[in-house]
Formats: sequence, C-alpha cells, structure tokens
Amino acid sequence: MASSLSENKISAVYGKITRRLIPFLILCYFFAYLDRVNIGFAKLHMQDALNFSDTVYGFGAGIFFIGYFLFELPSNLMMQRYGPRFWIARIMISWAVLSAAMIFVKTPTQFYVLRFLLGVAEAGFFPGIVFYLTLWFPSWRSARTLGLFILVTPLSTIVGSPLSGLILKTFEGVDGLHNWQWLFVVEAIPSFLLAFVVLKYLDNDVKSARWLTDEEKVIVADDLETDRLRSLMANAGKPPQSLKLMFKNGYVWLLALIFFSFNIGYYGINFWLPSIIKSSGVTDDFHIGLLAALPYVFGAIFMVWNSRHSDLRCERRWHIAIPAIVGAVGLSLSAYCSGSTIWMMTWICLAMSGTLALIPTYISLPGTLLSGTAAAAGIALVNSVGNLAGFFGPTVLGWLKDNTGSTNSGLYILAAFLLLCAPLIFLLPARLVNPRRSPEKPAETDVESSLKRGSV
Repeated sequence: MASSLSENKISAVYGKITRRLIPFLILCYFFAYLDRVNIGFAKLHMQDALNFSDTVYGFGAGIFFIGYFLFELPSNLMMQRYGPRFWIARIMISWAVLSAAMIFVKTPTQFYVLRFLLGVAEAGFFPGIVFYLTLWFPSWRSARTLGLFILVTPLSTIVGSPLSGLILKTFEGVDGLHNWQWLFVVEAIPSFLLAFVVLKYLDNDVKSARWLTDEEKVIVADDLETDRLRSLMANAGKPPQSLKLMFKNGYVWLLALIFFSFNIGYYGINFWLPSIIKSSGVTDDFHIGLLAALPYVFGAIFMVWNSRHSDLRCERRWHIAIPAIVGAVGLSLSAYCSGSTIWMMTWICLAMSGTLALIPTYISLPGTLLSGTAAAAGIALVNSVGNLAGFFGPTVLGWLKDNTGSTNSGLYILAAFLLLCAPLIFLLPARLVNPRRSPEKPAETDVESSLKRGSV
C-alpha cells in the first residue's frame, strides 16, 4: 500500500482530473438529457394543439429509444476510431439540430420520425462518456466518479422542470410560435454551442492531457494497468478485450436484462410525471415544473450517498438491489395514492430516491467486467439494450391511459419490472462485480521506475 504521503498525492491527481472533466461533462449531459425528456413538458400543450392521443404521445416518446438502440454500439465503436473529443462534439451538434426541428411537427408520422432520428443522433453519448471515464479512473474509483457525472440526471430535472414550465408559461404566441415550439428551440441552443467548446476543451486520454505532469500521468497509467491485470485474474486469465468474447459473455447479457427491467420503470415515470401531476389537480405550468423537480432533489442526494458508500464498502450488488426495492415500493404507493397530490408526490419522491440511487453503481459494472474494445462495446451494448425499455415504458403507459383512463395500472407494471432488478443482480458473482482495490505496494517506487523507463 502506498504511504500516506503517496496516497495523498494519488488522491490529489484524481481530484485534479475530476475538477477538470466532471463539471464540463455534467454541463454537456445536462442539455443532452434536457433535450431528450422535455417532450414530457411539451406534451402539456403540444398534444392538444396537434390532436395527438396518449397512445401517439407514448409511442413517439418511446421510439427515441429504438434509434438509440440501433446506433449506440456502432457509435461507441466509431468513438474509439475517431477519438472521444471529435465524436462527442458530432453527437451534440446532431441532437441540437434535430431537437430544434421538433417545432415543425404537425402529424404523428413527423413526430415519430424526428423522435427516432433524435435517438439516432444522441446514441453513443452516455455510454461514450462512461467509456471515456474508464480511460481516466480505475474501478475502485469508478462509482463515485460516475455518481458525480450521473448527478446530472436529477439536476437536469431539478433545474430543467421549472425552466420548461416557465418557458411554457411565458412564450406562448411569441413571434407566432406556440409555447411548446419555443421549448424545443430554447433548450437546443446550448447543446449546439457547447459542441464547439468540446473540440477545444476535452483531451482524448491521459497521454494527451497537457495539464497533467509526467509523474501524474504515470500514477494514473499505473492504476489503470493494475486494474486491467486484476480484471484478467478475476476472469480466469481470459482477456475480456475482443468483441467476440464480449458477445459470448453471459454476464454482459444479464447486465443488459437488469438495465432493461430498470429502465422500463424509470423512463415510464420520467416521461409521464408532468401529466401525472397535472391529473392530480395541478394546472399551472410553472407549479407543475416545480413539483416535477422535487423527486429528483431527493434522488440526487441518495445517488451521491449510495455511490460513495458502494466504493467505500467495495460492494455493488446490495447497493443496487435495495434501491431497486425502494423504488418499486414508492411507485406502487404513488399509484395507490394517486387521488392526493401530497401523498402521490411523497411516494414519487421515495420512488426516485431508490431508482436514481442505483444508477451510478450499476453503470460501473460493465467497465469492471471488460477491458479494451470489449469495454467500449460492452458498455454500449448494455446501455442500448437497457434503453430499449425506454420505448416500452412510455408506450405501455400511454396505451393503458387511453384504454383505462388512468396511469395507475401502468405504474404497477413499471414497479414490478423495477422490483425484478433485485433478484437478477445476485446472479452476478461478487468476485466479478465488486471493485478490486490497488494491491499493497510502494507506489512511489513504481512511479519512479516507470519514469526511468520512459513509459509516459
């Protein structure tokens, strides 16, 4: 184990990387996520203006994930070929243009096509960032780092929900456009501008980071190599680096199934929350935005706590199973108490606390199981199959709403899928998914010897 001085130095290096990368990536993903889910707020007025049924809305909201599913894996492989900096910028420009183009929608077919293309454009961004972070952080630091990055999921709603409500409330009729049309335009502009900042600001990997010293680069490279070797040992010495081995790895497909079950619950409630709040008796757009943000405040707190606690305990499975159960209970109770805004919101807050808490801990697992090209492809595969559930969740909820007049039965179904995550996660052996700490060794000697060999 490194001496206390060396450990402080190592922590300082990762602190420096975190401060450089995470806030900027959070800003980028904030607008990506906002452009993805603002359709939930646009629905409050877009649906009436265009005479769309709940089934049409649910299908259109969900078809985004079909495009996402089909192009996520190719996108991550293209990022490996062209480099993260260029590919992330390309993704951001594409989704900004397509999101703004939603103002031209007049028919269900146009709605479906643009939502599908938006999924194609954004495919690869989130798994690409997850893979990008594996190039900078070893597995024993991954959950807390991903926790900080994925904090943008609740933050985008905490900030974006009141913002979306305010745009809807104040922009109706400006320059002859409806408020929902302004919503798409205003929230797409930052993504377009940030794409050009990405080209100047991001580095492709540790070696190309001019803001790190040679010694700091070796510290990170040493940790990443240790992580890779320990991953090989955990997998019985078989290098999980090739695409062929990745596709044959049953645990990768199990991870995808778990993420699929989780996302059916998560995206179902995510896209329908503004409408559920409105149906409980709240009519003011800005007030709906404020209430829609509240569950994500609780979710953000528990997300950070759970990911840090998971790293400290070097344990993953229980830190995924318990939040999944809490989320399922909260969703079920929110449906049972749908007649009361206060109680419905109370249980939605509980549901989001559990649901969001497990995300960063779960997302760290593919990078722990795989390495090399397989890591990029595996992260994309798990995320794309899992996000395919984003099509079924909103679509099923919309169909049930049209046929029963209520979202309650749909919420019970979403809760059941979320609950399924708990037993499934224990099919993964702890030795494979729990992070592996750096072995006892004099870190300073390794750094010095690497510098002498000219490894950087």
